[in-house]
Amino acid sequence: MQRLFLFLFTFSGFLSIAQPPPDHQWIEIIVTPNHADWTYKIGEDADFQVTVLKSNVPLPNVTIHYVLGEEQMKPEVEQDVFLENGSILIKGGSMEKPGFKRCQVSVELNGKTYSAWATAGFEPEKIEPTVKLPFDFQTFWSNAVKENRELPMDTRMILLPERCTEKVNVYEVSLQNWKKGARLYGILSLPKKAGKYPAVLKVPGAGIRPYYGDVQFAEDGIISFEIGIHGISVTMPQKNYDDLLAGWNNHYWEDGIHDKDEYFYKRVYLGCIKANDFLSSLPQWDGKNLGVMGSSQGGALSLVTAGIDARVTAVAPVHPAMCDMTGYLEGRAGGWPHYLKDQTKWEWGSHKQIVETISYYDALNFARSIQAPVWFSFGYNDNVVPPTSIFAAYNVIKSKKEKFLALESAHWVYPEQQKAQRDWMTKMLKKKNPSE
Repeated sequence: MQRLFLFLFTFSGFLSIAQPPPDHQWIEIIVTPNHADWTYKIGEDADFQVTVLKSNVPLPNVTIHYVLGEEQMKPEVEQDVFLENGSILIKGGSMEKPGFKRCQVSVELNGKTYSAWATAGFEPEKIEPTVKLPFDFQTFWSNAVKENRELPMDTRMILLPERCTEKVNVYEVSLQNWKKGARLYGILSLPKKAGKYPAVLKVPGAGIRPYYGDVQFAEDGIISFEIGIHGISVTMPQKNYDDLLAGWNNHYWEDGIHDKDEYFYKRVYLGCIKANDFLSSLPQWDGKNLGVMGSSQGGALSLVTAGIDARVTAVAPVHPAMCDMTGYLEGRAGGWPHYLKDQTKWEWGSHKQIVETISYYDALNFARSIQAPVWFSFGYNDNVVPPTSIFAAYNVIKSKKEKFLALESAHWVYPEQQKAQRDWMTKMLKKKNPSE
């Protein structure tokens, strides 16, 4: 029995240490621009120092493959280079217009490929939008919101006792949205103590998943409402959502793309306003402080909501998608979902319809109208939501704005970014004067 116990104890120990930390790899590639802020003047050269490490020391006699060029565009240079000492300086050159140039490096060893990249920004705060603003943009959305408000909200709230705390009640809420019988679902976290509180709408990234609400905001005295966008309950098991995503809804962002009135995101954008209608109807709301925040698709929805709804007093998007999506028509990166990157995939005649539709839904066109303070966070290395598209939106905002850059982050978020976003939103919602 002692031997068996020793064996089981030792075996369980092996299981517990079998995998390295998720951010650690056997071979590490470091790509470093020669400016600490990764930012350059037009005409200035950006060089990239590349080092391949094993056991934290340069790996000798290794061949790298590198690709250099403007983000999302065809490479300017693509070649293999042998590194005798595990390091090389790659001349990146400059750009003749504001934008971003990326150096991506990969190494293949023992059948596994390792990769890393760095991105140089050239006067990004001078990037101008490519997307056109339709002449009837404001009318289109004003009419859509007005029509949607004629639909009774028909609020339904179900208390979720297992999620409640000593200080917070948590509910699954559904509202009628878009058309009779269609619903918007979300999780409301509401302070139990009587009083008036600011509120924040949390809008989701792409995909289909359950939501759990934000009890911590409510613990801190801020009503929170975290919504889904697919018109289905947000408290089902994960497998239900996996089945939906793999089946009928695996490319929902393309549904109805050829018609601005049938496009999938019309119900989504209207649902965000409906969610604010619900928050502002709560007797516990303080009547003046209303924030909106999200990442990726949720970053776009944050800009959209604030652009339509003047009640919003604080906006905090992280790497917002769906910005300046027509960039590809001007020979530069456009925002996710990259509708126009591969224009050969669409049938003849559909290109014009797509461009027209997305001009009514591009988050940049909503950003033009934002009056509330805006806090952005993103990275130069994002390979899903190009920083070119984010800066195009950031640059058109006329209200007070600030950015919290995590230069090396790709399409993920550091805990420090999440904390900074949350701290900023809390500060803004608890200000006595929201315009400060």
